[in-house]
Amino acid sequence: MSKKITVAALSLLLTAALPGVASAESVMQKVKRTGVLTAGTSKDAFPFAYKDKQGQLIGYSVDMLKLIQQQLEKELGKKVQLKLVPLSPAGRIPNIVNRKVDIVCDASSFTWERNKNVDFSFSYGATGTNLLVKKASNLGSPKSLIGKKIGVLAKTTNEQAIKQAQPQAKLVYLRDRWQGYTALQQGRIDAFADDGILLEAWLGRKQNFNSYKVVPDRPLSREGIACMVPENNSDFLDTVNYTFYGFMQGFVNNESKYVTIFDRWFGPRGAIPLNRDLRELTVETMRIVIDSHQDIRK
Repeated sequence: MSKKITVAALSLLLTAALPGVASAESVMQKVKRTGVLTAGTSKDAFPFAYKDKQGQLIGYSVDMLKLIQQQLEKELGKKVQLKLVPLSPAGRIPNIVNRKVDIVCDASSFTWERNKNVDFSFSYGATGTNLLVKKASNLGSPKSLIGKKIGVLAKTTNEQAIKQAQPQAKLVYLRDRWQGYTALQQGRIDAFADDGILLEAWLGRKQNFNSYKVVPDRPLSREGIACMVPENNSDFLDTVNYTFYGFMQGFVNNESKYVTIFDRWFGPRGAIPLNRDLRELTVETMRIVIDSHQDIRK
């Protein structure tokens, strides 16, 4: 056996014995091979991503995933199926790291801690941390939260916002948003911390408006909403960002296709009309992205 053949055979054996030696399949390679984009999203983050009465996952972030699907089809020259997987906030990053999903789009916000394990897209929306409380409650300021039971979802920016705003608050960890609403209704917590848009959406339902309120007027934190993808997938992240840039540029330029998508969820007759502050914050977030990148001419 020649020396070259021996070295080649040894390399193959080492690659088989040590999976890490082999280069992992990228998201773009996987989607091209399978024709499937597997996306994680929420089932209770109305209006970003939630289940409708028929059990289908819909929402603003789901519409963003559909735009990414369409862009992938253009780039790969083939049909791409969008497979949606409902995930809890705590399950988002593990499922990306373990490559059980190719992307997560729900109501995720950037943090440096999360960025250690995943990469973030451009922000395509904006929100902040607020509190849902009973109508008669005097909670709202950071000082008022001392010793109070504040419901949070683990591993969310809302949890971190409460810790930063008032370290002496007593955090109560909840399984999901519906458990948070129920705990507040039953008096087991004094407030439930979540994204302001999500709380406003829940409050907007007729049976809740007269008994609860969202505080404070200015969120305890302000964050952009983005998607998360596996690290070291720059070609896929480029596709996601290009998709979002096109959407945001179209929306800011008042192109009907993109305005229709946004207004379906946040317009005057949408699922949850944004108040002036949140709408201006969202548009400002989009303009920052647009102004710092090259124009896309359709």
